[in-house]
Amino acid sequence: MQLNTNHAFKEWAVAIDALEQGKMIMLLRKGGIHEQNGRFTVAHDRTLLYPTYEHQQPSLLKPDYASLVQPVASGWHPETVRIGSWASVTDILPVTEATVVQALLPFHVWNEQFIRDRLKWKPKQPLYILLLRTYKLAQAQIIPYRSEYGGCKSWIDLAGFISITDALPVLSDAAYTRLVAEIRGIIGNNSYAPSI
Repeated sequence: MQLNTNHAFKEWAVAIDALEQGKMIMLLRKGGIHEQNGRFTVAHDRTLLYPTYEHQQPSLLKPDYASLVQPVASGWHPETVRIGSWASVTDILPVTEATVVQALLPFHVWNEQFIRDRLKWKPKQPLYILLLRTYKLAQAQIIPYRSEYGGCKSWIDLAGFISITDALPVLSDAAYTRLVAEIRGIIGNNSYAPSI
């Protein structure tokens, strides 16, 4: 059976690289400026991973990842975008405690300053930890950039559909399950599966 989607989740390119290499399974969200009511919601449980470059800041990444970022001017975008993976959102874990977020530092690419900034922004809203099972596409797709893909929003629909058939998981079932258990152990039972 052929599976296709045009739903895409925007994230810093350096984070998507880490997901594709199996170096992490976690993304952090509070909500993009242009999202409905300014709140983050999971629009799709299966989504292509769309790399962004404009807001990547080396100063907010751990040293190993900061060196991978090439800063770009505000408003810059590539002429084409490489889509090399898709992910299934398996867990949504709301977190409000700084100590819990601190304990999660080994599981992602961002540094303590980034985490502090995320918690302080809209302090009454939780920081959402998304756990993603990432799959590499059988063949990466190069798509043209379109202006509607820009802006501070997490979710976009691409102009065309991309096949996710025959994509291979980055991590084995056992490795992914182990990491999820570790992260859930830190956060506790304050979590829920996505309801799309």
